[in-house]
Order: sequence, then C-alpha cells, then structure tokens
Amino acid sequence: MDELQKQQIIESAKEYFRSKIIVNHRKNVEKLSLASFDINPFSINYLAVFLCGNTEPESMAKALVYPRVLGTSFNTTFGAQLQKFIATLKQVAGKGSVSPGFDLEFTDAIDGKTKYCQCKAGPNTINKDDVPTILKHFKDFRTLAKTNGLSINRCDVVLGVLYGERPLTTFYSAVEEAEYSVYYGEEFWEHLTGDKDFYYRLAKAFGEVADEPAFNGCSLINQKIRQIADEIRIKINKNGSL
Repeated sequence: MDELQKQQIIESAKEYFRSKIIVNHRKNVEKLSLASFDINPFSINYLAVFLCGNTEPESMAKALVYPRVLGTSFNTTFGAQLQKFIATLKQVAGKGSVSPGFDLEFTDAIDGKTKYCQCKAGPNTINKDDVPTILKHFKDFRTLAKTNGLSINRCDVVLGVLYGERPLTTFYSAVEEAEYSVYYGEEFWEHLTGDKDFYYRLAKAFGEVADEPAFNGCSLINQKIRQIADEIRIKINKNGSL
C-alpha cells in the first residue's frame, strides 16, 4: 500500500470520528436524565464522598455521570461505530467479502497472500458464545472453497482486531488455538498497510480530531450534572433518599 492510500485511510478515519463517533456520543450524553441510571441507594452516598468528599446532590450526580459519559456510553458508541468503519476500508485497502461471516478481503502486505478477514472492534468485542460461531464460519468457508476447487490455508483466514495489545483475551486465544490467524491491533494494521507504525499514526489522528474546539464536551457534561443534581434534590425531598 502506498503512502497516498494510507493517508486516505487516516483522513477517512478522522472524518468518521467527527461525523459518527463523536456525534453519537454527544447525543447519548444529551439524552441523560436521572431515569437513565439504575441507582444503587446503598452505595451512591459512598461514591459521592469518595469522589467529591460530600453527599451533596451535585456530588451524587458527578458519581453517576462521569463513569457513564467517560466509560460505558463512549465505549459502546465507539465499538459499534468503529465496526462500521470497516466499510470505508473496503474503498482503499481491499474489497468487501461476498463470503458469509467475513467483512474484508485484502492482499497481505507482509506475505502477499489474499486474506479473508472477519473484523472486530477491540479486545472485548467477542465473548464465549461468539467463538463457536466464528469457528463455524471459518470452517464452512474453507469447506465451500475446497468444493469450488480453491485451496485456502487456515493462516489465510483471519480475525482482525482493530485495536488492542497482546496477550490476547481468552476468547481470541481460542480462535488462534484453532490454528486460524488473529491479527491484533498493531499487527492488523501492519498486515493491511505494510506500515509497522500505522496503528500509532491512526491513534494520533483520532487524538487530533479530539483536540478540535468543536468537540469540547465540558459545558455539556456540567449542564447534565446540574440537571441531574436538581432531579436528585427533588427525589430526596420527596422520599428522604434516593
């Protein structure tokens, strides 16, 4: 892959981050209200004190809002949208696979062979129940290819993980133990582009988008904290506690 193609992937990723990931994250934050949380009344006061040193409604609101907007909400959005980003890779790095269970076919920049790749967003994208399904897709694909007179080695059937660092999680290890290739994080992008540093170039590009002034969410988060603190105050006045 030449430098122009690599730059196309980077620019496409930045635009996708702007228009999909960040926009959806902000929408999720904007929808938050007290009813959005399954509050544990036995621990909320402790968490508020642990975070802010008191049990004021604003402190309780922060103990609820911060983990959601900086953790659960964003990770859910990021994983789902990044999976869809694979579609844009087809335009530059390969082509969409017509084979069930695969997202991308590309020429491996390291060994020059065609790879048939199912893509996953990150280290925690699959669970125990996903492993048999993945292995069945891989096995069925190789069987069908053999029936059609095409010999495809196990190592050319790939599970590509867009980010993460070895060691593999247990479920990805199970795929590798079945003698299929798992390209994990840096490895995936190197096999795709031929650039060992591309993974880090892409991460830097995401960071550049996050630094753009339009994506500063501080005021939105503070607004939500004030809103939810008011809702907490009303509920405590009515019931005596959350």
